[in-house]
Amino acid sequence: MQTPKLLVFGSSLRAGSYNQHLARVAGESARQQGAEVTVIHLSDYPMPLYNGDNEALNGLPGNALRFKQLLLEHDGFIISSAEYNGFFTAALKNAIDWTSRLSSPDESPLVAYRGKTAALLSASPGVLGGLRGLPHLRALLGNIGVVVLPGQFSLSNARDTSFQGDKLEDHGRQAALDTLIGQFIDLTSCLKR
Repeated sequence: MQTPKLLVFGSSLRAGSYNQHLARVAGESARQQGAEVTVIHLSDYPMPLYNGDNEALNGLPGNALRFKQLLLEHDGFIISSAEYNGFFTAALKNAIDWTSRLSSPDESPLVAYRGKTAALLSASPGVLGGLRGLPHLRALLGNIGVVVLPGQFSLSNARDTSFQGDKLEDHGRQAALDTLIGQFIDLTSCLKR
């Protein structure tokens, strides 16, 4: 099996985001299981709200191009998605909208997404762990050609104390996350062949 390259990030722009913490933990799990991992923070790639007129006049913004290049360079994505009012974040939707656009006339449609894989995670201080937003994100990614792992992971009652470095404090939850990440690595490796 070839070593998959995975891009890992949270969908919240907040500096102390639980989802960014969870993304870091998931990235470390993937690294320990043999994947090549790049962990980023979405806030490092600020983009204006998608506007077709802006795109026609100026093309894709520089940060959209940089983020798209990262998507292109990786086989799959681990996304830890915050839940805002039952949906995933506007920042993530905006980033996907920009990077789903063509960078050049000879580019294939949805080249940064089609045939890639994704594993979906969420974390929230609430009892549902942010999982209400994941079906909407799953549907969007499926619409643009991403193969989404059927399983998912939600960290409910998330607090800063839920994390101990690059691990979850709760060993049972860490084991469940490790299992999901292992399944995702297997899926991505199989599709990469």
